[in-house]
Amino acid sequence: QVQLVESGGGLVQAGGSLRLSCAASGGTFSNYAMGWFRQAPGKEREFVATISRSGSNTYHADSVKGRFTISRDNAKKTVYLQLNSLKPAAPAIYYCAAPSIAIMTGDVAKYVYWGQGPQVTVSS
Repeated sequence: QVQLVESGGGLVQAGGSLRLSCAASGGTFSNYAMGWFRQAPGKEREFVATISRSGSNTYHADSVKGRFTISRDNAKKTVYLQLNSLKPAAPAIYYCAAPSIAIMTGDVAKYVYWGQGPQVTVSS
Protein backbone atom coordinates (compact mmCIF):
# COMPACT_ATOMS: atom_id res chain seq x y z
CA GLN A 1 0.00 0.00 0.00
CA VAL A 2 1.41 3.36 -1.05
CA GLN A 3 0.52 6.61 0.67
CA LEU A 4 1.00 9.89 -1.18
CA VAL A 5 1.05 13.32 0.45
CA GLU A 6 1.22 16.43 -1.71
CA SER A 7 2.25 19.94 -0.78
CA GLY A 8 2.95 23.24 -2.48
CA GLY A 9 -0.41 24.40 -3.76
CA GLY A 10 -1.76 27.90 -3.31
CA LEU A 11 -2.73 31.14 -4.98
CA VAL A 12 -0.47 32.59 -7.65
CA GLN A 13 -0.76 35.36 -10.20
CA ALA A 14 -0.91 34.62 -13.91
CA GLY A 15 2.57 34.20 -15.29
CA GLY A 16 3.89 33.01 -11.96
CA SER A 17 5.26 29.68 -10.83
CA LEU A 18 4.58 26.99 -8.26
CA ARG A 19 6.28 23.76 -7.34
CA LEU A 20 4.20 20.84 -6.16
CA SER A 21 5.75 18.00 -4.21
CA CYS A 22 4.43 14.53 -3.54
CA ALA A 23 6.06 12.39 -0.87
CA ALA A 24 5.49 8.65 -0.94
CA SER A 25 5.59 6.08 1.83
CA GLY A 26 4.57 2.49 2.38
CA GLY A 27 6.08 1.00 -0.74
CA THR A 28 9.20 0.82 -2.87
CA PHE A 29 8.95 4.18 -4.59
CA SER A 30 11.36 3.36 -7.40
CA ASN A 31 9.11 0.47 -8.46
CA TYR A 32 6.38 2.89 -9.52
CA ALA A 33 6.00 5.16 -12.46
CA MET A 34 4.22 8.29 -11.26
CA GLY A 35 1.76 10.78 -12.64
CA TRP A 36 0.12 14.13 -11.99
CA PHE A 37 -3.50 14.90 -12.78
CA ARG A 38 -5.73 17.90 -12.17
CA GLN A 39 -9.44 18.42 -11.75
CA ALA A 40 -11.44 21.62 -11.89
CA PRO A 41 -14.94 21.87 -10.42
CA GLY A 42 -17.51 20.17 -12.63
CA LYS A 43 -14.88 18.68 -14.92
CA GLU A 44 -13.29 15.28 -15.31
CA ARG A 45 -9.88 14.52 -13.91
CA GLU A 46 -7.30 15.48 -16.53
CA PHE A 47 -3.88 13.98 -17.19
CA VAL A 48 -1.00 16.43 -16.75
CA ALA A 49 2.29 14.50 -16.78
CA THR A 50 3.87 11.14 -16.09
CA ILE A 51 7.39 9.95 -15.35
CA SER A 52 9.12 6.59 -15.55
CA ARG A 53 10.43 4.70 -12.55
CA SER A 54 13.99 5.90 -13.03
CA GLY A 55 12.98 9.41 -14.02
CA SER A 56 14.73 9.16 -17.36
CA ASN A 57 11.52 9.39 -19.36
CA THR A 58 8.68 11.87 -19.04
CA TYR A 59 5.54 12.76 -20.96
CA HIS A 60 3.46 15.90 -20.60
CA ALA A 61 -0.01 16.72 -21.86
CA ASP A 62 -0.05 19.11 -24.80
CA SER A 63 -1.89 21.69 -22.72
CA VAL A 64 1.07 22.03 -20.33
CA LYS A 65 4.02 21.08 -22.52
CA GLY A 66 6.79 23.64 -22.28
CA ARG A 67 5.35 25.17 -19.09
CA PHE A 68 5.11 22.29 -16.60
CA THR A 69 7.85 19.79 -15.75
CA ILE A 70 7.56 16.53 -13.86
CA SER A 71 10.61 15.15 -12.06
CA ARG A 72 11.41 12.77 -9.23
CA ASP A 73 14.01 12.02 -6.59
CA ASN A 74 13.93 8.34 -5.73
CA ALA A 75 16.28 8.79 -2.77
CA LYS A 76 13.75 11.20 -1.24
CA LYS A 77 10.75 9.16 -2.47
CA THR A 78 9.30 12.33 -3.92
CA VAL A 79 7.86 13.38 -7.25
CA TYR A 80 7.60 17.02 -8.26
CA LEU A 81 5.61 19.12 -10.67
CA GLN A 82 7.07 22.50 -11.58
CA LEU A 83 4.39 24.83 -12.90
CA ASN A 84 5.65 27.86 -14.84
CA SER A 85 3.92 30.53 -16.90
CA LEU A 86 0.64 29.78 -15.20
CA LYS A 87 -2.48 30.92 -17.00
CA PRO A 88 -5.63 32.36 -15.38
CA ALA A 89 -8.00 29.50 -14.69
CA ALA A 90 -10.61 28.20 -12.30
CA PRO A 91 -9.13 26.61 -9.19
CA ALA A 92 -8.03 23.04 -9.76
CA ILE A 93 -7.01 20.24 -7.49
CA TYR A 94 -3.69 18.70 -8.49
CA TYR A 95 -3.26 15.03 -7.65
CA CYS A 96 -0.18 12.87 -7.75
CA ALA A 97 -0.79 9.21 -8.32
CA ALA A 98 0.88 5.86 -8.81
CA PRO A 99 -0.38 3.34 -11.37
CA SER A 100 -0.90 -0.37 -10.96
CA ILE A 101 1.43 -1.03 -13.88
CA ALA A 102 5.17 -0.54 -14.00
CA ILE A 103 5.27 1.73 -17.05
CA MET A 104 4.29 5.38 -17.22
CA THR A 105 0.83 6.11 -18.57
CA GLY A 106 -1.63 8.95 -19.02
CA ASP A 107 -4.62 6.65 -18.52
CA VAL A 108 -6.32 7.71 -15.30
CA ALA A 109 -7.96 4.29 -14.99
CA LYS A 110 -4.54 2.68 -14.51
CA TYR A 111 -3.82 4.71 -11.35
CA VAL A 112 -4.68 3.12 -8.04
CA TYR A 113 -2.90 5.22 -5.41
CA TRP A 114 -3.83 8.88 -5.07
CA GLY A 115 -2.81 11.79 -2.93
CA GLN A 116 -5.27 14.21 -1.41
CA GLY A 117 -4.57 16.96 -3.90
CA PRO A 118 -3.52 20.55 -3.14
CA GLN A 119 -5.52 23.31 -4.81
CA VAL A 120 -3.89 25.64 -7.28
CA THR A 121 -5.58 28.93 -8.06
CA VAL A 122 -4.24 31.28 -10.73
CA SER A 123 -5.48 34.85 -10.58
CA SER A 124 -5.48 37.24 -13.52
